[in-house]
Amino acid sequence: MSADMTRVQAIWQHPLYQKHLTALTRLESDRIFCRHTPEHFLDVARLMYIYSVEQELSISKEVIYAAAFMHDIGRIDQIEKGIPHEMAGAALCDRILPDCGFAKEEISLIKDFILHHRIKDTGADTPLYEMLYWADKKSRNCFACAAQAE
Repeated sequence: MSADMTRVQAIWQHPLYQKHLTALTRLESDRIFCRHTPEHFLDVARLMYIYSVEQELSISKEVIYAAAFMHDIGRIDQIEKGIPHEMAGAALCDRILPDCGFAKEEISLIKDFILHHRIKDTGADTPLYEMLYWADKKSRNCFACAAQAE
């Protein structure tokens, strides 16, 4: 990973992130629907970044990738504890992102992305909150999925 993505690499290597990712991978191993894998997180990040460039939004690439990496990592707490995954993921941001060098303002924006990523229309005047929603949906190849009918 290039030098400008050092903080994103730190998320990936963070022990708490890896703990949640390993548990999520294990629990979703038999899931018939799309799984929440690093490939999904990267697809979401790339789509968010393309969208931000097309819309000429001034959001750093690292913030975009951090939001994508963190947006579904809370699913383990949803599965095991019944906590909505967007709330669990936002809470994990407070425990992981400061260790990775993100500033409070950046963490706040990343948490906002995560907390709103399941809402199609937030009513906000900015496309920021919908960016993660659409990237998350469009990253899935539902048209070619054997489980599409379900």
